[in-house]
Amino acid sequence: MSLNLKNDLCVFDIESTGLDVSQDRIVEISMLKITPKGEETRLTLRINPEIEISKESSEIHGITKEDIKDSPTFKEAADQIAEFIASSDLAGFNSNKFDIPMLAEEFLRVNHDFDMRARKFIDVQNIFHKMEQRTLVAAYKFYCDEDLINAHSAEADVTATYEVLKAQVQRYEELENDMEFLAEFSTHNKFKIIDFAGRLAENEKGQAVYNFGKHKGKTIEEVDNNEPGYYGWMMNGNFPRYTKAVLKKEMEIIKSKRVENKKIQKEQEEKRMENKIEALKSKFGK
Repeated sequence: MSLNLKNDLCVFDIESTGLDVSQDRIVEISMLKITPKGEETRLTLRINPEIEISKESSEIHGITKEDIKDSPTFKEAADQIAEFIASSDLAGFNSNKFDIPMLAEEFLRVNHDFDMRARKFIDVQNIFHKMEQRTLVAAYKFYCDEDLINAHSAEADVTATYEVLKAQVQRYEELENDMEFLAEFSTHNKFKIIDFAGRLAENEKGQAVYNFGKHKGKTIEEVDNNEPGYYGWMMNGNFPRYTKAVLKKEMEIIKSKRVENKKIQKEQEEKRMENKIEALKSKFGK
């Protein structure tokens, strides 16, 4: 079968130095771009992370420091990656929690102006967990009736993820062959996530809220009114750069709104005073 695409779809997978989105780096990225006409283009790059690869990660994906010592850094490869993805929607396996936040962090770390927001995000693992609850290896065997060779090789994983996504849409009648539907279906949250890492979200009223911890579900404005130090704690804490960038932007909007409200209140007070003065002049005939 073929997917019903209105926009290019870029299925991608990342191998990294570790699992900390805000601190670890990409060592390999593989991308498979599919056009609405079904044309496929692939790009796989090894990346020099400029930091150590954890032993645990190397044991999983098999990439060592020696393997990538002559590879380009992310800063050197950023333009090529951004140009390949372009305006594509993004899909992956556990991508909403890991691959997408990590890719966003890498772009921010090198000050690359790549807009990650204006696109759909389809997480094949979330669809799989909602329907079957297993791993990528099991998903590939279950949906495609094949054994996944070279699991945790980015290119093998990205191919398997694409094949699983097509098989999922074909198997389940309730899954619409539509990227907007699949993006919504593969999101594990009652709120719309606005920062990739899931720390910030948008509630049903369209207000920015914290989506974790003691202030989960509370608006950023409400928390700032009652506990102004919380914003500083987040901005100075070990949170992803993209989360901090979104939080900073939301706070700028809040502060701008406060300034505008104060201006309106001042104008209203001045108007009330003018009305009082005019009323007094009229009363006393002056």
